[in-house]
Amino acid sequence: MTGFADDMAAAAVRTATPLLLAALGETIAERAGVLNVGLEGTMLAGAFAGFLAGYVSGDPTVGLAGAVAAGALVAAAFALLAVRARIDQVVAGLFVNLLAAGLSALAFREIFRDAVFAAESRAVRAVPFADVSLPLLDAVPVLGAALRQSPLSLAAILLVPATAYLLSRTRIGLVIRAVGEAPEAADALGVSVARVRFGACLAMGALAGAAGASLTLAQSDTFIEGMTAGRGFIALAIVIFGRWNPYGVLVASLFFGAASALQYRFQALSLGIPHQAFLAAPYVLTLLCLFGLGGRARTPAALARPFSREHD
Repeated sequence: MTGFADDMAAAAVRTATPLLLAALGETIAERAGVLNVGLEGTMLAGAFAGFLAGYVSGDPTVGLAGAVAAGALVAAAFALLAVRARIDQVVAGLFVNLLAAGLSALAFREIFRDAVFAAESRAVRAVPFADVSLPLLDAVPVLGAALRQSPLSLAAILLVPATAYLLSRTRIGLVIRAVGEAPEAADALGVSVARVRFGACLAMGALAGAAGASLTLAQSDTFIEGMTAGRGFIALAIVIFGRWNPYGVLVASLFFGAASALQYRFQALSLGIPHQAFLAAPYVLTLLCLFGLGGRARTPAALARPFSREHD
């Protein structure tokens, strides 16, 4: 039983890592009033760029840097559309999703053309992050196994209190929250709403890029077209489920991570149930959570509402 609990705890944290990173970034953006439906595409861009940089350099740290840069670049493109040009944020996000999916698939096929068509999977594998353990906690049952993860997973957990402190205890966090709640009042006090939202988008993109890197440089060592598989949309739901609070986002991410890990276990039991039912379980759970909590959750007042100064 202890072995099962250890395995489940480790799998839950590992599966929750990309969700947690992406949801933390989205929390910052939404607290500033920006809804990025393009989170899925941003993660996918980070996954591909991280894999490519890691493959070329042979160093997963370089891969992570490439993923963060790619995520920030995609987020900057989104911000130009949604914040500067004031295009509908949902439309801008869908554009990002379609563009990232198409470009990542095209680039992968062109760069690794010979290996893809020859099915030589060994030729397109990057060096992944090795798991690390915490000496003082490694011997603790369940907890030690849960924290025996890649550096990305541990960094994601540490980012939770850091993000909470940023949003609730710093002047930057106060400005972010003011822009998301009352942009007109923030503007009257001399705050540049566009700059704050643009910066929040860049932070979101960097974290979403790191989330993509966790898929290619921690959970696997290769890139697969469309490998984010809806995780960006689940991360959007996690932000709502966590009530725009980093600690709530952590709990929600672990909840979804545990649900995903459990469905893999059920598939291995050969219960006679079509495997598609288990694959659909996390998404059904997402919808149920949205129906149950979405209507009661208090969203930032100016979420998804474009802001323009009266003299613009």
